[in-house]
Amino acid sequence: MFRSIRIDAVLIQAVIAGALSFAHLHDLAEAAGQSGWKAWAYPVSVDLLLVAAWRRLRGARRDRSAWTWFVIALVASLGANVATAGLLDLDHVPAWLRILVAGWPALAFLGGTLLVHQPTEPAPAPAPAASTDPAPVIDRPDVADEGPEIAPAEPVPALPEAPAPAPASVPVVPPALVDHARKVATEHRTRTGSDIDTATLRARLGIPEDLAGAIVAQLA
Repeated sequence: MFRSIRIDAVLIQAVIAGALSFAHLHDLAEAAGQSGWKAWAYPVSVDLLLVAAWRRLRGARRDRSAWTWFVIALVASLGANVATAGLLDLDHVPAWLRILVAGWPALAFLGGTLLVHQPTEPAPAPAPAASTDPAPVIDRPDVADEGPEIAPAEPVPALPEAPAPAPASVPVVPPALVDHARKVATEHRTRTGSDIDTATLRARLGIPEDLAGAIVAQLA
């Protein structure tokens, strides 16, 4: 337990400040006519109201009542520190200060009650989670049982077949071109040992492909 407590400068300063403030409040209450245990109860009342207001502010920063009671408790604590620093004659305390000290318990009880029982700010409602349940299946009546029976459609007559395309006309080859092509074909057979084909004849004579094919057919 003691190992978890870290002693640093801030903790020491807080203990010193709390002890001095506690003593100043006790001295002021005793000077105002509150003797014995009553003088020791005043510092406890002031510190408890200060702590309650601070805890309220941590949960609701915009709570004006929490700020109000926090300032009242802080003024009471600081006022006691200043009053006991020599600015006030503790042997002749004024009447208004005696009235404030005497009325402080009721004021502190009212502030503590309001801070404890005041409702906190409502938390925002969480967004509804998406349902993972499967969609319900709705039974649908058989469609075939409703309405009159639909007659089958009549067969569509077959369309007449399209006429076959007419054969392409065979180009007319001049006899002179045939003789010249025969010479070229003979020369090609002598050089290569095979008949000339359409592509070769077309390339040698520089004629269209259909005309070269017609010449090759005549030379066969």
